[in-house]
Amino acid sequence: MHKPTKILAKLANTRKGIAVLIDPEKASNQEQFKQQLAAIALIAPAFIFIGGSTVSATEMNSVIERVKASTDIPLLIFPGGISQINTEADGILFLSLISGRNPTYLIGAHVEAASQLFKSKLEVISTGYILVDGGVISAVARVSETDPIPQHEVTLISSTAKAGILLGMHCLYVDAGSGASKPVSTEIISALGVLGCPLIIGGGLRTIDSIKKAHEAGATLVVIGNKLEEDPSFMKELAHYNRK
Repeated sequence: MHKPTKILAKLANTRKGIAVLIDPEKASNQEQFKQQLAAIALIAPAFIFIGGSTVSATEMNSVIERVKASTDIPLLIFPGGISQINTEADGILFLSLISGRNPTYLIGAHVEAASQLFKSKLEVISTGYILVDGGVISAVARVSETDPIPQHEVTLISSTAKAGILLGMHCLYVDAGSGASKPVSTEIISALGVLGCPLIIGGGLRTIDSIKKAHEAGATLVVIGNKLEEDPSFMKELAHYNRK
């Protein structure tokens, strides 16, 4: 049976951490991918996440191989489906979309992936995934056919997180979605940050100030993706912030 060890311990002990998210679909642009690798080298994030809503196994293989050749930073799969499982990564966030009610993303895909993961050496980190409204229709909402929870529903979001913890999930991932126009609110982060479970926050974090506010509210780890792709100069600001 898989028991989380090294990576989960690192996550649990992280304070005001940064993770860089790489979408293999976008990495087909060679120049852009080089910029992402340069950003990782400069920022020195605690973790690298890799995955997306519609990524193929071939795309995952190619990008994981190149990332592993360039850095020793722990590489975790952020899966959009079972085709994205790759045993060359260090671990996988075993996401259950507990904010939705689509059985495929609550447990169905997990059943399909279980035998493969049990045989692998991947560190499997059970993760309660909560999608909140980021002001746009995200790829996650579209692919999973689930509605995000409105951000003003803090009590519902908190109860959902508590249910995930009681079900034995190792960490929480609250996401406003790729390309979100508004990040996860500090009110939500504060409500979940006291639950004693590592808290990952993603979506819509486009300024150092928004990252700082998320950390100060209680985020263990914030995930940066689109902003680094759109604005390479942002990596210098983020690298300076991460060294403080």
